[in-house]
Amino acid sequence: MSRRWLASTLAVLGVLLAPAAGADPLNWQAVPVPVAKGDLTAVAALSDTQAYAVGYRLRSDTAADMLALRWDGRRWTQHSTLPAEAFPQALAVRSATDMWAAGAGTAQWNGTTWVRRALATDPGGTMTPEALALAEHNAVWVAGKAVPGAIKNGTPAVQRWDGTAWQRQTLPALGKGELNGIVSLGPGKALAVGAQFATASQPQRPLVLRLSNGQWRAEPAPQLTGHSWLSAVTSVSPTEAWAVGATSVNGVEQPLALRWNGSAWAATQVPPVPDGRLRAVGRTAAGELLAAGGKGAVAVLLRWDPAANAWQRLADPGIVARAFSTVPGSNAVWAVGISRQGDLVPQTRHTVR
Repeated sequence: MSRRWLASTLAVLGVLLAPAAGADPLNWQAVPVPVAKGDLTAVAALSDTQAYAVGYRLRSDTAADMLALRWDGRRWTQHSTLPAEAFPQALAVRSATDMWAAGAGTAQWNGTTWVRRALATDPGGTMTPEALALAEHNAVWVAGKAVPGAIKNGTPAVQRWDGTAWQRQTLPALGKGELNGIVSLGPGKALAVGAQFATASQPQRPLVLRLSNGQWRAEPAPQLTGHSWLSAVTSVSPTEAWAVGATSVNGVEQPLALRWNGSAWAATQVPPVPDGRLRAVGRTAAGELLAAGGKGAVAVLLRWDPAANAWQRLADPGIVARAFSTVPGSNAVWAVGISRQGDLVPQTRHTVR
Protein backbone atom coordinates (compact mmCIF):
# COMPACT_ATOMS: atom_id res chain seq x y z
CA MET A 1 0.00 0.00 0.00
CA SER A 2 1.16 3.59 -0.60
CA ARG A 3 2.90 5.62 2.05
CA ARG A 4 0.00 8.06 2.23
CA TRP A 5 -2.47 5.27 2.90
CA LEU A 6 -0.20 3.67 5.51
CA ALA A 7 0.15 7.02 7.23
CA SER A 8 -3.61 7.61 7.27
CA THR A 9 -4.20 4.09 8.60
CA LEU A 10 -1.77 4.62 11.47
CA ALA A 11 -3.32 7.99 12.33
CA VAL A 12 -6.92 6.91 12.87
CA LEU A 13 -6.79 5.70 16.45
CA GLY A 14 -9.03 7.83 18.63
CA VAL A 15 -11.84 7.90 21.15
CA LEU A 16 -15.40 9.11 20.91
CA LEU A 17 -15.45 12.83 21.62
CA ALA A 18 -18.21 14.85 23.25
CA PRO A 19 -19.97 17.45 21.08
CA ALA A 20 -18.02 20.65 20.74
CA ALA A 21 -18.74 23.07 23.55
CA GLY A 22 -20.90 25.92 22.32
CA ALA A 23 -21.41 24.39 18.88
CA ASP A 24 -24.76 24.87 17.17
CA PRO A 25 -26.65 21.55 17.10
CA LEU A 26 -27.00 19.53 13.92
CA ASN A 27 -28.99 16.37 13.43
CA TRP A 28 -26.28 14.20 11.90
CA GLN A 29 -27.60 10.81 10.79
CA ALA A 30 -25.44 7.70 10.40
CA VAL A 31 -26.01 6.01 7.03
CA PRO A 32 -24.66 2.43 6.64
CA VAL A 33 -22.24 1.54 3.85
CA PRO A 34 -21.55 -1.89 2.30
CA VAL A 35 -17.94 -2.01 3.51
CA ALA A 36 -17.07 -3.69 6.81
CA LYS A 37 -13.41 -2.63 6.99
CA GLY A 38 -11.56 0.02 5.05
CA ASP A 39 -11.82 3.76 4.54
CA LEU A 40 -13.76 6.38 2.57
CA THR A 41 -11.69 9.33 1.41
CA ALA A 42 -13.76 11.52 -0.91
CA VAL A 43 -17.43 12.28 -1.60
CA ALA A 44 -19.28 14.29 -4.25
CA ALA A 45 -23.00 14.85 -4.72
CA LEU A 46 -25.13 15.76 -7.73
CA SER A 47 -28.47 15.88 -5.87
CA ASP A 48 -30.29 14.52 -2.83
CA THR A 49 -30.73 11.22 -4.67
CA GLN A 50 -27.36 10.91 -6.37
CA ALA A 51 -24.01 11.02 -4.61
CA TYR A 52 -20.76 9.09 -4.88
CA ALA A 53 -17.92 8.21 -2.51
CA VAL A 54 -14.57 6.53 -3.11
CA GLY A 55 -12.13 4.69 -0.87
CA TYR A 56 -11.02 1.14 -0.27
CA ARG A 57 -12.04 -2.16 1.29
CA LEU A 58 -9.37 -4.08 3.20
CA ARG A 59 -9.08 -7.76 2.26
CA SER A 60 -6.08 -8.33 4.53
CA ASP A 61 -3.46 -6.28 6.36
CA THR A 62 -1.64 -5.71 3.07
CA ALA A 63 -4.31 -6.03 0.35
CA ALA A 64 -7.15 -3.68 -0.51
CA ASP A 65 -9.80 -3.25 -3.21
CA MET A 66 -10.30 0.28 -4.53
CA LEU A 67 -14.02 1.03 -4.80
CA ALA A 68 -16.72 3.58 -5.50
CA LEU A 69 -20.09 3.74 -3.72
CA ARG A 70 -23.35 5.29 -4.92
CA TRP A 71 -26.14 6.93 -2.90
CA ASP A 72 -29.60 6.65 -4.53
CA GLY A 73 -31.56 8.62 -1.97
CA ARG A 74 -32.23 5.57 0.20
CA ARG A 75 -28.99 3.68 0.69
CA TRP A 76 -25.33 3.36 -0.29
CA THR A 77 -24.43 0.47 -2.60
CA GLN A 78 -21.19 -0.48 -4.30
CA HIS A 79 -21.08 1.26 -7.63
CA SER A 80 -17.85 -0.07 -9.13
CA THR A 81 -14.24 -1.14 -8.55
CA LEU A 82 -11.44 1.28 -9.38
CA PRO A 83 -8.14 0.19 -10.93
CA ALA A 84 -5.79 -1.66 -8.59
CA GLU A 85 -3.50 0.57 -6.55
CA ALA A 86 -5.55 3.66 -7.50
CA PHE A 87 -5.69 4.89 -3.88
CA PRO A 88 -8.28 7.63 -4.61
CA GLN A 89 -7.88 10.84 -2.64
CA ALA A 90 -10.09 13.20 -4.67
CA LEU A 91 -13.35 12.83 -6.60
CA ALA A 92 -15.14 14.99 -9.18
CA VAL A 93 -18.52 14.02 -10.66
CA ARG A 94 -20.07 15.59 -13.76
CA SER A 95 -22.72 12.93 -14.38
CA ALA A 96 -23.44 9.22 -13.94
CA THR A 97 -21.33 8.59 -17.03
CA ASP A 98 -18.46 10.99 -16.34
CA MET A 99 -16.55 10.86 -13.05
CA TRP A 100 -12.91 11.38 -12.13
CA ALA A 101 -10.83 10.01 -9.26
CA ALA A 102 -7.27 11.02 -8.39
CA GLY A 103 -4.73 9.54 -6.02
CA ALA A 104 -2.01 7.32 -7.44
CA GLY A 105 -2.61 8.82 -10.88
CA THR A 106 -6.04 9.57 -12.30
CA ALA A 107 -8.92 7.46 -13.61
CA GLN A 108 -12.14 8.33 -15.45
CA TRP A 109 -15.50 6.55 -15.21
CA ASN A 110 -17.03 6.46 -18.70
CA GLY A 111 -20.38 4.98 -17.72
CA THR A 112 -19.17 1.40 -17.98
CA THR A 113 -15.72 1.12 -16.43
CA TRP A 114 -12.89 3.11 -14.88
CA VAL A 115 -10.14 3.96 -17.35
CA ARG A 116 -6.67 5.03 -16.24
CA ARG A 117 -5.67 8.40 -17.67
CA ALA A 118 -1.90 8.85 -17.62
CA LEU A 119 -0.75 12.25 -16.45
CA ALA A 120 1.57 14.27 -18.66
CA THR A 121 5.30 14.07 -18.04
CA ASP A 122 6.52 16.83 -15.74
CA PRO A 123 10.20 17.89 -15.75
CA GLY A 124 9.89 18.49 -12.00
CA GLY A 125 9.25 14.81 -11.31
CA THR A 126 6.33 12.43 -10.94
CA MET A 127 3.08 14.34 -10.41
CA THR A 128 1.20 13.47 -7.23
CA PRO A 129 -2.44 14.59 -7.63
CA GLU A 130 -4.18 16.17 -4.64
CA ALA A 131 -7.33 17.84 -6.05
CA LEU A 132 -9.70 17.76 -9.01
CA ALA A 133 -12.08 20.33 -10.48
CA LEU A 134 -14.49 20.14 -13.41
CA ALA A 135 -14.27 22.83 -16.07
CA GLU A 136 -16.05 23.93 -19.23
CA HIS A 137 -16.46 21.74 -22.33
CA ASN A 138 -15.78 18.51 -20.40
CA ALA A 139 -12.35 19.72 -19.32
CA VAL A 140 -10.92 18.79 -15.93
CA TRP A 141 -8.25 20.35 -13.72
CA VAL A 142 -5.89 18.37 -11.49
CA ALA A 143 -3.54 20.02 -8.99
CA GLY A 144 -0.79 18.64 -6.80
CA LYS A 145 2.97 18.52 -6.83
CA ALA A 146 5.76 17.22 -9.05
CA VAL A 147 8.04 15.05 -6.92
CA PRO A 148 11.61 14.40 -8.08
CA GLY A 149 12.25 11.86 -5.30
CA ALA A 150 11.61 13.11 -1.79
CA ILE A 151 8.22 14.72 -1.03
CA LYS A 152 9.98 17.66 0.65
CA ASN A 153 11.50 18.57 -2.73
CA GLY A 154 8.15 18.69 -4.55
CA THR A 155 7.10 21.70 -6.59
CA PRO A 156 3.53 22.90 -7.38
CA ALA A 157 1.97 21.33 -10.48
CA VAL A 158 -1.26 21.72 -12.46
CA GLN A 159 -2.55 19.78 -15.47
CA ARG A 160 -5.66 20.12 -17.63
CA TRP A 161 -7.64 17.35 -19.35
CA ASP A 162 -8.59 18.58 -22.82
CA GLY A 163 -10.91 15.69 -23.68
CA THR A 164 -8.12 13.50 -25.01
CA ALA A 165 -5.07 13.82 -22.76
CA TRP A 166 -3.65 15.65 -19.75
CA GLN A 167 -1.68 18.79 -20.62
CA ARG A 168 0.90 20.19 -18.20
CA GLN A 169 0.43 23.84 -17.25
CA THR A 170 3.32 26.28 -17.12
CA LEU A 171 3.52 27.86 -13.66
CA PRO A 172 5.70 30.71 -12.41
CA ALA A 173 8.88 29.89 -10.50
CA LEU A 174 7.55 29.14 -7.01
CA GLY A 175 10.24 27.09 -5.31
CA LYS A 176 9.30 24.01 -3.32
CA GLY A 177 5.65 23.55 -2.43
CA GLU A 178 2.36 21.91 -3.38
CA LEU A 179 -1.20 22.59 -4.49
CA ASN A 180 -4.09 21.01 -2.56
CA GLY A 181 -7.19 22.66 -4.04
CA ILE A 182 -8.38 23.96 -7.40
CA VAL A 183 -11.59 25.46 -8.81
CA SER A 184 -12.70 26.60 -12.25
CA LEU A 185 -13.82 30.22 -12.56
CA GLY A 186 -15.18 29.82 -16.09
CA PRO A 187 -13.60 29.49 -19.55
CA GLY A 188 -9.85 30.05 -19.30
CA LYS A 189 -9.98 30.99 -15.62
CA ALA A 190 -9.13 29.05 -12.45
CA LEU A 191 -7.80 29.31 -8.90
CA ALA A 192 -5.39 26.89 -7.22
CA VAL A 193 -4.25 26.96 -3.59
CA GLY A 194 -1.69 25.17 -1.46
CA ALA A 195 1.56 26.01 0.29
CA GLN A 196 5.08 27.18 -0.29
CA PHE A 197 7.30 24.99 1.84
CA ALA A 198 9.38 26.48 4.65
CA THR A 199 12.93 27.65 3.99
CA ALA A 200 15.76 28.64 6.30
CA SER A 201 14.48 32.22 6.27
CA GLN A 202 10.70 31.86 6.28
CA PRO A 203 7.96 29.53 7.58
CA GLN A 204 5.61 27.56 5.37
CA ARG A 205 3.04 29.95 3.96
CA PRO A 206 -0.15 29.93 1.85
CA LEU A 207 0.13 29.77 -1.92
CA VAL A 208 -2.56 31.16 -4.24
CA LEU A 209 -2.36 30.91 -8.04
CA ARG A 210 -4.77 32.44 -10.54
CA LEU A 211 -5.17 31.61 -14.23
CA SER A 212 -6.16 34.56 -16.38
CA ASN A 213 -5.42 35.50 -19.99
CA GLY A 214 -3.69 32.17 -20.51
CA GLN A 215 -1.14 32.62 -17.71
CA TRP A 216 -0.88 31.33 -14.15
CA ARG A 217 0.29 33.99 -11.70
CA ALA A 218 0.92 33.96 -7.95
CA GLU A 219 -1.29 36.25 -5.88
CA PRO A 220 -0.24 37.88 -2.59
CA ALA A 221 -1.49 35.97 0.47
CA PRO A 222 -1.75 37.39 4.01
CA GLN A 223 1.36 37.18 6.17
CA LEU A 224 0.50 34.84 9.05
CA THR A 225 2.20 33.81 12.27
CA GLY A 226 3.76 30.36 12.25
CA HIS A 227 3.41 27.79 9.49
CA SER A 228 0.28 27.88 7.34
CA TRP A 229 -1.20 26.24 4.26
CA LEU A 230 -4.39 26.01 2.18
CA SER A 231 -6.29 22.80 1.40
CA ALA A 232 -9.39 23.78 -0.59
CA VAL A 233 -10.91 26.67 -2.52
CA THR A 234 -14.33 27.66 -3.86
CA SER A 235 -15.71 30.55 -5.88
CA VAL A 236 -18.94 32.23 -4.73
CA SER A 237 -19.14 34.96 -7.39
CA PRO A 238 -16.84 36.74 -9.86
CA THR A 239 -15.69 38.95 -6.98
CA GLU A 240 -15.75 36.52 -4.05
CA ALA A 241 -13.75 33.38 -3.37
CA TRP A 242 -12.78 31.44 -0.24
CA ALA A 243 -9.79 29.28 0.58
CA VAL A 244 -9.41 27.20 3.76
CA GLY A 245 -6.62 25.34 5.49
CA ALA A 246 -4.74 25.68 8.76
CA THR A 247 -2.06 27.51 10.70
CA SER A 248 0.37 25.89 13.11
CA VAL A 249 1.94 27.84 15.96
CA ASN A 250 4.15 26.01 18.44
CA GLY A 251 2.93 22.72 17.00
CA VAL A 252 -0.79 23.46 17.56
CA GLU A 253 -2.94 23.55 14.42
CA GLN A 254 -5.90 25.93 14.10
CA PRO A 255 -8.43 26.55 11.29
CA LEU A 256 -7.58 29.09 8.61
CA ALA A 257 -10.01 30.74 6.19
CA LEU A 258 -9.08 33.39 3.62
CA ARG A 259 -11.51 35.54 1.65
CA TRP A 260 -10.97 37.19 -1.73
CA ASN A 261 -13.03 40.34 -2.33
CA GLY A 262 -12.23 40.78 -5.99
CA SER A 263 -8.89 42.48 -5.43
CA ALA A 264 -7.10 41.01 -2.39
CA TRP A 265 -7.01 38.05 -0.01
CA ALA A 266 -7.50 38.55 3.74
CA ALA A 267 -7.71 36.25 6.76
CA THR A 268 -11.09 35.94 8.48
CA GLN A 269 -12.02 35.29 12.11
CA VAL A 270 -12.25 31.57 12.97
CA PRO A 271 -12.93 29.83 16.30
CA PRO A 272 -9.89 28.26 17.99
CA VAL A 273 -10.18 24.51 17.39
CA PRO A 274 -7.01 22.51 18.14
CA ASP A 275 -6.32 20.09 15.27
CA GLY A 276 -9.09 21.88 13.37
CA ARG A 277 -7.43 21.99 9.96
CA LEU A 278 -10.01 22.72 7.27
CA ARG A 279 -10.19 20.50 4.18
CA ALA A 280 -13.36 21.55 2.33
CA VAL A 281 -15.46 24.64 1.70
CA GLY A 282 -18.78 25.05 -0.13
CA ARG A 283 -22.25 26.59 -0.13
CA THR A 284 -25.67 25.07 0.48
CA ALA A 285 -28.74 25.88 -1.63
CA ALA A 286 -29.82 28.34 1.06
CA GLY A 287 -26.58 30.26 0.55
CA GLU A 288 -24.85 29.18 3.76
CA LEU A 289 -21.08 28.97 3.41
CA LEU A 290 -19.66 25.95 5.26
CA ALA A 291 -16.09 24.86 5.91
CA ALA A 292 -15.14 21.46 7.29
CA GLY A 293 -12.19 19.30 8.18
CA GLY A 294 -10.32 17.94 11.16
CA LYS A 295 -7.30 15.88 12.10
CA GLY A 296 -7.23 12.45 13.68
CA ALA A 297 -10.28 12.01 15.90
CA VAL A 298 -11.08 15.73 15.72
CA ALA A 299 -13.74 16.82 13.21
CA VAL A 300 -14.85 20.40 12.72
CA LEU A 301 -17.66 22.12 10.81
CA LEU A 302 -17.89 25.91 10.57
CA ARG A 303 -20.54 28.28 9.20
CA TRP A 304 -19.81 31.78 7.95
CA ASP A 305 -21.93 34.40 9.72
CA PRO A 306 -22.00 37.53 7.53
CA ALA A 307 -23.61 39.61 10.29
CA ALA A 308 -20.81 38.81 12.74
CA ASN A 309 -18.17 38.79 10.00
CA ALA A 310 -16.83 35.59 11.56
CA TRP A 311 -17.02 31.81 11.40
CA GLN A 312 -19.15 29.94 13.95
CA ARG A 313 -18.71 26.33 14.96
CA LEU A 314 -21.45 23.78 14.24
CA ALA A 315 -21.80 20.31 15.73
CA ASP A 316 -19.37 17.94 14.02
CA PRO A 317 -20.43 14.60 12.45
CA GLY A 318 -18.83 12.44 15.13
CA ILE A 319 -16.47 10.48 12.87
CA VAL A 320 -12.85 10.68 11.74
CA ALA A 321 -13.83 12.76 8.74
CA ARG A 322 -11.85 12.43 5.52
CA ALA A 323 -14.08 14.52 3.26
CA PHE A 324 -17.25 16.62 3.13
CA SER A 325 -19.61 17.70 0.37
CA THR A 326 -22.54 20.05 0.09
CA VAL A 327 -25.38 18.92 -2.21
CA PRO A 328 -26.40 21.00 -5.25
CA GLY A 329 -29.96 22.29 -4.94
CA SER A 330 -30.16 21.20 -1.30
CA ASN A 331 -29.17 22.23 2.20
CA ALA A 332 -27.74 18.78 2.91
CA VAL A 333 -24.16 17.96 3.83
CA TRP A 334 -22.31 14.63 3.54
CA ALA A 335 -19.33 13.60 5.66
CA VAL A 336 -17.34 10.41 5.00
CA GLY A 337 -14.49 8.69 6.80
CA ILE A 338 -14.16 6.07 9.52
CA SER A 339 -15.59 5.51 12.97
CA ARG A 340 -13.86 6.95 16.00
CA GLN A 341 -14.23 3.52 17.54
CA GLY A 342 -13.24 0.16 16.14
CA ASP A 343 -10.63 -0.75 13.56
CA LEU A 344 -11.08 1.06 10.23
CA VAL A 345 -14.87 0.98 10.14
CA PRO A 346 -16.07 3.13 7.18
CA GLN A 347 -18.75 5.68 8.06
CA THR A 348 -20.97 8.21 6.33
CA ARG A 349 -22.96 10.95 8.03
CA HIS A 350 -25.74 13.07 6.54
CA THR A 351 -27.40 16.22 7.80
CA VAL A 352 -29.67 18.96 6.50
CA ARG A 353 -29.06 22.50 7.66
